[in-house]
Amino acid sequence: MKLRTCANAILLSVTLALGACASPRVLRDFITDGCTLFPDSAGDACWTDCCVAHDRAYWRGGTADERKRSDTTLRECVAARGRPTLASQMYRGVRLTGMPLWPTWYRWGYGWGYGRGYAPLTPDEQRQAEQKLESRQPAPPDPACTK
Repeated sequence: MKLRTCANAILLSVTLALGACASPRVLRDFITDGCTLFPDSAGDACWTDCCVAHDRAYWRGGTADERKRSDTTLRECVAARGRPTLASQMYRGVRLTGMPLWPTWYRWGYGWGYGRGYAPLTPDEQRQAEQKLESRQPAPPDPACTK
């Protein structure tokens, strides 16, 4: 019984600490690393733009249905670049590791503080996202994609 109580206390402490890291109501600037944990290109095929669009959706967050549509769009985009096997692997990877409950830099809704989860964006959150994206300078083209 003491072990269970101790484990619950540790879990509660970790949850509170993570929740205090950042407010889920303030959106950080959009950042992307291209195809997180996957290659951005291979040979003469490039799909970095597919991954950046996917990152934009993940940064913004929203509902579970929006996440599934974003993941499906990523799979279709990479497959259309001639890499259907990689597209399927990427899809499985993002479906498994991109859930908002994971405290990772690439989780669903990573632009918000940890703990936002799945929820439609409020009008204020939508406005924040639009303003952040409008003020963002376009990224230079990926050198691997301009050969």
